Amino acid sequence: MKTADILCIGSVLWDVIGRSPAAMRLGSDVPGRITRLPGGVALNIAMTLRRFGLTPALLSAVGQDAEGLDLAARCADMGLITETLYRSEDLPTDVYMAVEGANGLIAAIADAHSLEAAGDKILRPLADGRLGSAEAPYRGMIALDGNLTEALLAQIATSPLFARADLRVAPASPGKAERLLPLLTHPSATLYVNLEEAGLLAKAAFASAPEAAEALLARGAARVLVTHGGEACAEGTRGAGVISATPPQVMVARVTGAGDTFMAAHIVATRNNAPRQEALHRAIAAAADYVSGDIGT
Repeated sequence: MKTADILCIGSVLWDVIGRSPAAMRLGSDVPGRITRLPGGVALNIAMTLRRFGLTPALLSAVGQDAEGLDLAARCADMGLITETLYRSEDLPTDVYMAVEGANGLIAAIADAHSLEAAGDKILRPLADGRLGSAEAPYRGMIALDGNLTEALLAQIATSPLFARADLRVAPASPGKAERLLPLLTHPSATLYVNLEEAGLLAKAAFASAPEAAEALLARGAARVLVTHGGEACAEGTRGAGVISATPPQVMVARVTGAGDTFMAAHIVATRNNAPRQEALHRAIAAAADYVSGDIGT
């Protein structure tokens, strides 16, 4: 097995995305395009990291059905490490389905039930010596997403397997943001959230990303990044305060995966020891390029 630069733990599935150039509302029936692409929060992050030259290993659940075989092969072809995947014989490969219009994301359904059912089986490479063990825990970067169950995320928050890791954590969606509460005060965790997710974690409403970052630091976070669409985003670090930057204005061609691209670009920048403000600017530039369609999927 190749040596991994970073581990990506969470959802690895098929994205089925319907996109239309028309503005949409409830009940709209419009022409557009429907695509099926490898996706999931963990995989989106891994694919972006790979474009930046890193070699990620995937820790997730993928079925041994036709969809799972195809997905694992596509991941391997992209240069991702797939030997660390949990390959279930009785669980189907997960799917995410979304509809996007000119006015943004209209609706989405994430069917990550197989990942949830697999539970801590996906963490076996961290315990059996392939990547680490309780006695010699993994010491590198780990990107972790909120598609895991609340119980498993709570287990990770106190697990010796993660005691030495640099954790980078993102919710899968606002509906799953509160699952990350056990990790909010983890001493080596960086949380990547949007304004709505920050409000759910802090149990308050915020008008801006800098305000939300301040509140999450006050609640015990070590480092947070808060995005707010095209408005100013913020990075807050315990003991160093909050900085902010405003994304460039671009034409929006797609939105699914933008947050994952932001997170991956920031991970690469900090891995290369970029100063805080530069790392934040690199992340928002990468996300802007992504939503405008200037980089490949």
